[in-house]
Amino acid sequence: MNKKHLSDLKDGQTAMVKKLLSTGRMRRRLQDIGLIEGTEVECLQKGPGGDPVAYLIRGAVIALRSEDSSKVLVF
Repeated sequence: MNKKHLSDLKDGQTAMVKKLLSTGRMRRRLQDIGLIEGTEVECLQKGPGGDPVAYLIRGAVIALRSEDSSKVLVF
């Protein structure tokens, strides 16, 4: 089974959060911005060089580094 991470999304693609792989403070931060199981996320635009990436999460536009978004499993 191939794992798909939030960082794998292309501009305009949407996915649902399946699981957070991070722990501690980063896990809490991701949860605080709305990345919890079942949340729909849309990749809006990648920054210059591909980082950071703007995502639409629960009506808010949030920029995440690839390092952080790679710790979010989606389907």
